[in-house]
Amino acid sequence: MQVAVLGCGTVGTTAIKTLDALGVFDTITVGDINVHYAENVADTCSCETLCVKCNAEDPGQLREVMKDSDVVLNCIGPFYKYGPPILTAAIEEGVNYVDVCDDLDATMEQLKLHQKAIQHNVSALIGMGSSPGLANVLVKFCENFLDVKSVDIYHAHGGEETEGAAVVKHRIHSMNMEIPVFLNGSLQYVRLFEESGRALEELCEFPGVGTYQVYAYPHPETITLPQHITGVQRVTNLGLVLPPGYAELIKGVVRLGITAEEPISVNGQRVVPLDFAVAFILSQREQLLKKAGFTEPMGSLKIVVGGEQDGKKEKYIFALGSRGQGMGEGTGIPAAIGAALMAQGKIPAKGVLPPEASVNPLEVLSLAARALRSTGKGELPFIIERIDEQGKRTKIDYKKIFPL
Repeated sequence: MQVAVLGCGTVGTTAIKTLDALGVFDTITVGDINVHYAENVADTCSCETLCVKCNAEDPGQLREVMKDSDVVLNCIGPFYKYGPPILTAAIEEGVNYVDVCDDLDATMEQLKLHQKAIQHNVSALIGMGSSPGLANVLVKFCENFLDVKSVDIYHAHGGEETEGAAVVKHRIHSMNMEIPVFLNGSLQYVRLFEESGRALEELCEFPGVGTYQVYAYPHPETITLPQHITGVQRVTNLGLVLPPGYAELIKGVVRLGITAEEPISVNGQRVVPLDFAVAFILSQREQLLKKAGFTEPMGSLKIVVGGEQDGKKEKYIFALGSRGQGMGEGTGIPAAIGAALMAQGKIPAKGVLPPEASVNPLEVLSLAARALRSTGKGELPFIIERIDEQGKRTKIDYKKIFPL
């Protein structure tokens, strides 16, 4: 079988290495505008890996990379710019599709392609990263034993060796937009820098990573989970870029309003404010990491699911945290798992669907465990706690919940 991976930045590189370790595909075709970098990644793979120059803004080149593939895995960001057109190209080419889209507006546009995907007999799994992705899968799993009423998702990561402009643009884009939250059974919108957004901020302990103030994020779980989790009344998504000083720099640039995409004249030169803002932020990143003492990547995902079991209130807390692994692993490994499941025929539904509507949670977690062992990263870094109606906390061995 053959998979086409679009983009080999931080996330795409991890996805490619994970796909190679899983051994599901005979051939990996890597499409990236930087062929030289793609070739360096390909050299680390044991299976046949082909590299093709691919401009994400050229539908013809996209379809050329996709053709003859069983699955296309899209890791090209920012997704608010490239997500919908790349998905459209995959649908028109008739190739099953997986991505890691975490942009809310892009997700909404992609979901509009649901009927078109059905007409072309295409299965499209969108948002198969960490949040969205694993977060959705774990919430769905809870429906097996809990009448789910509330879902609060928290995430923090940072310290990766490199960070691209697309990631920073995604963050700026997220801070500028209205943020959906599902409260008291209805969809509401808040803004990060206004009182409505500040009211949601809270201090969150991330096991193995630290305790940080998190803020509202416009991730698509608050839109998709209420559609697929029966009876849920609350869904929030709060996160942070680490270290906090780096997050505050990005916030400060957004507050100043120097993120427009229309060029302005500076000493006779046409300059796009957004491009300047991204370049400035990236120029400060290394010193901010050193100041905060970050010498390695780190990341954590925490999901708090509340509900009722046998008429009694309960909460389950799922936490994955790791020093030495950050956004690349947190997003790239689930993405590769989604592509592998798609190729194996384990995502039979046609159309454009989020993880909670299309994948089997146990199959995802089983492949995740296998991927970590295959790449020498050990076991799943899971911490699970149960809180009963009296507030008693009990730690649970994840292997007793997930028969992997």
